[in-house]
Amino acid sequence: MRVIVMVKATKSSEAGEMPDQKMLSEMGKYNEELVKAGIMLAGEGLHPSSRGKRVRFSGTERSVIDGPFTETKELIAGFWLWQVKSMDEAVEWLKRCPNPHNEMTDVEIRPVPIAHTGSYATTNSAICSAVNRSSPSLT
Repeated sequence: MRVIVMVKATKSSEAGEMPDQKMLSEMGKYNEELVKAGIMLAGEGLHPSSRGKRVRFSGTERSVIDGPFTETKELIAGFWLWQVKSMDEAVEWLKRCPNPHNEMTDVEIRPVPIAHTGSYATTNSAICSAVNRSSPSLT
């Protein structure tokens, strides 16, 4: 099964404070373990929400909201995409992770739906692929 592992933001991460060298080294070693075990498919840290935008959908209307966003507990500072045998295995791997912040930190694990013909995941994936092929680069 695939899971997304989301590291929740803190006031420090939202302030743009970078982890110290010790933390970067520990996290690098942990990520290497994940890769060697065939668990980690992807992973990235994110810039603070002050550098982001939200698009709010209301029927056919769209509005753009500039960051920063105030509810830090609802924000994500980084993520991994993992391939595991079970949610229990994901939890065991996450328990081995160094604390991503030098303070109390919540990290959430959620299953990623498997694509089945006619399912939301397949339809959504097809839509995203079509958009990506027809849209200019967003980077």
